[in-house]
Amino acid sequence: MERAEKTELVATLNQLFKTAGVVVVAHNKGLTANQVLDLRNKMAAAGATIKVAKNSLTKLALDGTDAAGIKDLFEGPTMLAYGDDPVTAPKIAADFAKGNDKFVLLGGALGTSVLNADAVKALAALPSLDQLRAKLVGMIQTPATRIAGVVAAPAGQLARVVNAYATKEQA
Repeated sequence: MERAEKTELVATLNQLFKTAGVVVVAHNKGLTANQVLDLRNKMAAAGATIKVAKNSLTKLALDGTDAAGIKDLFEGPTMLAYGDDPVTAPKIAADFAKGNDKFVLLGGALGTSVLNADAVKALAALPSLDQLRAKLVGMIQTPATRIAGVVAAPAGQLARVVNAYATKEQA
């Protein structure tokens, strides 16, 4: 890699660290190309991204960013997972790590917070932003459904009483 390419990669990574909602760092020693491709596809489908870069360049890119505290995680073969949603990348990475002992979560960064591996797993256990929105809509709709049921109940009771008198007179 030429010096200009390295400079461009460092600038790209620096921008990534400044704009990403969450960054997850993991060891990927021993993963096959198919396993990495599978992980990339899962991340892409969920709106997150996987990136592999030299540790020395990644450490340079971390300078001046909120995620600078994760420099110590870049030892050995590492991989970055990142995304705008703070739950998506950790969730997919944690799920992939469960089924793959060669993919080991090291930690990450959420804004200015440095996360250890347990914190990344805890973050992965949270519902995603879309799931939270769905729950909120459901909670808003539930009272409206109950109100409609309460309002409709007297009308239904009145109809049953009228029907009872009508069938009584016919008999």
